[in-house]
Amino acid sequence: MTLDIIVNLNVNVALRLNKHLFIMRKQPMEISAMSLSYELNAEQNILRQSVREFAEKEIKPVARELDAKEIFSYELTAKMAELGLFGIFVPPEYGGAGLDYVSYIIAVEELARIDGSQAATIAAGNSLGIGPIYYFGTQEQKEEWLPRLCTGEILAGFGLTEPTAGSDASGSRTHAVRDGDDWILNGSKIFITNAACDITGVIVVQAVTGKKSDGRKELSCFLVPADAKGLTKKAMKNKMMWRASNTAELYFDEIRLPSSALLGKQGDGFRQMMITLDGGRLSIGSMGLGGAQGAFELALAYSQERKQFNQSLFSFQATQFKLANMATEIEAARNMLYKACWLKDNKKPFGKLAAMAKLYCSEVMGRVADEAVQIHGGYGLMQEYDVERFYRDQKLLTIGEGTSEVQRIVIARHLSD
Repeated sequence: MTLDIIVNLNVNVALRLNKHLFIMRKQPMEISAMSLSYELNAEQNILRQSVREFAEKEIKPVARELDAKEIFSYELTAKMAELGLFGIFVPPEYGGAGLDYVSYIIAVEELARIDGSQAATIAAGNSLGIGPIYYFGTQEQKEEWLPRLCTGEILAGFGLTEPTAGSDASGSRTHAVRDGDDWILNGSKIFITNAACDITGVIVVQAVTGKKSDGRKELSCFLVPADAKGLTKKAMKNKMMWRASNTAELYFDEIRLPSSALLGKQGDGFRQMMITLDGGRLSIGSMGLGGAQGAFELALAYSQERKQFNQSLFSFQATQFKLANMATEIEAARNMLYKACWLKDNKKPFGKLAAMAKLYCSEVMGRVADEAVQIHGGYGLMQEYDVERFYRDQKLLTIGEGTSEVQRIVIARHLSD
């Protein structure tokens, strides 16, 4: 479809996508609540193609080097921002593109098809960084932070995990106490994406703010500026995966925050975090889907090029069966993930399917990457071959934003509803 046709679709929010002027709707795209369509619309197809071309041209040539040297690329982050990949689902009034969640997931999927690290920067920047402020922030908080976050001028971190509070998010020890009209924050967080960059601007932090009547911890969320006095940010190195993404340890030492830093209502932090994670699971699912697609394509291409016993690996039935299984699981994963996004876009309950999609897509990538390395044989174990990086990157997906075990707990709870 040509650009002229897209202009005629009555849309008026411009995004620069790979040197194309990509026109988007001013409001989120509507999907019929009567039926689920398996056909992407023109805008979504253009978005997919544009992000794919960008990832192939800009990310693929440098992904291996960035991974080997553990370099967070400010240049690529700026280019992804220029492409319009931050704030995809945020309305234009706050600087976003006003697209639906399916479009956002497609963008993350296409980045993950080439490199998990860059996909992680976008996924965490949107679902975990921008999301809580957009969904739960006051009008003043939205106006203060969202425009700069949506342009990629600054990034936001999502401070939930602690050294002793991983899967048990309610086990947080970071705490905030009242001091007049202010709050005093103390504690620490770990494994926080986008939180120790030079362009980190704000960190959403969950903290204990008291006790409920039933004795459980009262949890609240705060917006902590990255330059707050008493905040120490330390980049974490020597990771097995996502080596070109920014991961941080955070330490809060007597940080004084005004009452306006409280996100939403006091005591609403746990609910905010859980809702945020529901949306975040979809982005992790898209990373699993995109990563599986990328590993599959590498294995397919290698099997057609590599010769053994005077014929290609692909000509052997054992290889064909591996690839057939991989392709089948990828197709099933895509359908499940897109349906979960469709439910979210149509304001229908999507928590159960989000957990299912996160669980299935992340584990599918594990199986696909494993078979892709097997098809590559000894070469699959060498860093000169991208499939080795895909094999490492997939492991985070079954741990981050709720382990596979936690997803099964979430799914089981929904079954008894």
